[in-house]
Amino acid sequence: MNRPLPITTLEGELERITYSSPETHYTIAKLKTSKTHNMVTIVGSMPAVKPGQFLKIEGTWETHSKYGQQFKIASYEETLPATISGIKKYLASGIVKGIGPSTAHRMVRCFGAETLEIIEKNPERLVEVDGVGHAKAALICDAWKYNHAARGVMQLLQNAGVKTAYCAKILKTYGADAVNIIQSDPYRLATDIPGIGFYFADRIALKLGISRDDTQRVRACIRHVIEQFINEGHVFVYESQLVAQCADLFSLEADITRYSMEKLSADGELVIENAPDTSENRIVYLKEIHQAETGISNRIKALLSVPIIPTSIDAERISKEVQKKLAIALSREQVDVLEKILSHRAVIITGGPGTGKTTLIRSVNAIFEALGKRVLLAAPTGRAARRLSEVTRRNAKTIHRLLGVNFKDGLFDKNRDNPLDADAVIIDEASMVDTLLMFHLINAVPMTAVLILVGDVFQLPSIGPGNVLSDMIKSARTPVFYLKKIFRQAHKSPIVFNAHRIRQGEFPVFEPLDHTESLSEFYFIEQNDPNTVVATILELCNKTIPERFNLDPVHDVQILTPMHKGVIGTTHLNQVLQKVLNPNPVIVETRGSTFKIEDKVMHLKNNYQKEVFNGDIGTIRTVDVKENVFSVDFYGRTVSYDFTEMDEISLAYAISVHKSQGSEYPAVILPIMTQHFVLLQRNLLYTAITRGKKLVILIGTKKALAIALKNDTPKKRLSGLAFRLKQN
Repeated sequence: MNRPLPITTLEGELERITYSSPETHYTIAKLKTSKTHNMVTIVGSMPAVKPGQFLKIEGTWETHSKYGQQFKIASYEETLPATISGIKKYLASGIVKGIGPSTAHRMVRCFGAETLEIIEKNPERLVEVDGVGHAKAALICDAWKYNHAARGVMQLLQNAGVKTAYCAKILKTYGADAVNIIQSDPYRLATDIPGIGFYFADRIALKLGISRDDTQRVRACIRHVIEQFINEGHVFVYESQLVAQCADLFSLEADITRYSMEKLSADGELVIENAPDTSENRIVYLKEIHQAETGISNRIKALLSVPIIPTSIDAERISKEVQKKLAIALSREQVDVLEKILSHRAVIITGGPGTGKTTLIRSVNAIFEALGKRVLLAAPTGRAARRLSEVTRRNAKTIHRLLGVNFKDGLFDKNRDNPLDADAVIIDEASMVDTLLMFHLINAVPMTAVLILVGDVFQLPSIGPGNVLSDMIKSARTPVFYLKKIFRQAHKSPIVFNAHRIRQGEFPVFEPLDHTESLSEFYFIEQNDPNTVVATILELCNKTIPERFNLDPVHDVQILTPMHKGVIGTTHLNQVLQKVLNPNPVIVETRGSTFKIEDKVMHLKNNYQKEVFNGDIGTIRTVDVKENVFSVDFYGRTVSYDFTEMDEISLAYAISVHKSQGSEYPAVILPIMTQHFVLLQRNLLYTAITRGKKLVILIGTKKALAIALKNDTPKKRLSGLAFRLKQN
């Protein structure tokens, strides 16, 4: 058995930095030791260090097969020089912004050995130095505080055993006051700093001396458990579940959890109610989620209570107006729906592919325009909004843009007091709208307008909390129009045909992907080995699809998969597809991922400042390793990132089915294996194949396909919206 290497301490001056990753802060450097003045190679994570600093490092000696003996850093701290010559050299190195060699010389001449103490404790005296005015003194003071904060944050993270790679993000978020903020409320890290997570924040809190049953920790644990349920799509959590989770995950006694839960409720952070299913159990909401759910219910009821002024337009005129404006002959079903829409304040239109939802949107828009009404079109994502614009030839926005999102605080300019200027608001892909976004949207719809929600309720629900469209339909409060007729042209499409078979739980009709001349839209390749599936995907993308279907393997083909882990998960598929489809050299390596110029990438969360949103797909265009910045082209618009924001993007050659919602791709490849058992659901399969416009290829086993088709009971989301809408 190998014994652990002994921990050794080195002290010395950092002479030079050979390599430093701006994202992970992994550093290779040379240290001149204080005792022997020997040059030593040191390796490890060291944020915010520069040549000239004096360091005390703990670590172990290791021998690298190529580079020889190195000192691997476990932890380090900066030690400030005490001699006049050392202080002068330290400041002249540029470590403190605003101080160069000449300023360092004048400062040491003025203050001598007390120079660093003056900067630390009496920075107002810096104006005594020749050439240092009040503005420069303030700059030096701020830089010193920032460096001091960097040292303090590093020490905090090291003591807690947390990755020091988070240091730069913490400093970017909190600035020079970082240590004070963390010490006052370490649990803020979990919400403020992407990637840290609750457990790291909890580890830091415990290391700072917070007891396991401290009120601050118990409250943070309760919020964390509720937020985990929200991340899974639930709107509330049962009290019994909350108490059990706090006990299992954080060893909290039930009485302590319940006491803190009641205090959080009294303080206005939680709302506790009796369960809508009339059980004795109670349910617990975060205040903002409860406000959103009740707000949706109340606003819909209010909207439906406002009488609508009858229009003079009848079925015959509807047909003529649409024929004139769109050159479309509507079916009897479509005319009937259009006529009824005009007599309701809020309606839902739902149906599968090929049933004419898009035609109906275009027709509604044409009729309202003919009546002199102002219509606004929107969709939940940028991709869906762009597609809506293309098919309607009208301006369509994301819901966020429609509501005028305020980039500073994430709130919206349009609301109940400042409503949208519209007579009709049409929302496409409404099944993707979660509880919070629907609340803001419906609040901004004027009481004199018509709200039309269009979506395929059989698709996967929203990524965010709730199941709003489905709940609204279940409540039977809002008029719902079901489009069932598949139009002749759509009926000829194997994708549309099979989508409806899958929706009914029937096996799709397959075509063999052989080398015959005739090409189809829908294929199934039966394979039961995951590695063979991966090899087949690579062959399809690199050769078969470009050669036979004349499609670009990067921009036209999208791999969809139910999961992230495993051989046929997004992580591994992206790695192998990147190697085959992008021959450019690796530019940046970060946390197990590598990025290259021309990589296909996806933005992972809403970023209001950059105006990019969860699921937007783009292409890396430039990388500047000197300035630590890179740019991504999203649909013709260039967005800049710095390297600390790398965790906001991921490779997108393969993405999850959930992330594909609201998008269409020329070609879709879907591996479907029994390894995906937990996620094999009919609505997931249906959502995946309806993303393909020209070509869908399933690869896997018929057994996995049968499991998915049989599983028509997707995981129930905890939501009270349908119950609230039914009341009174």
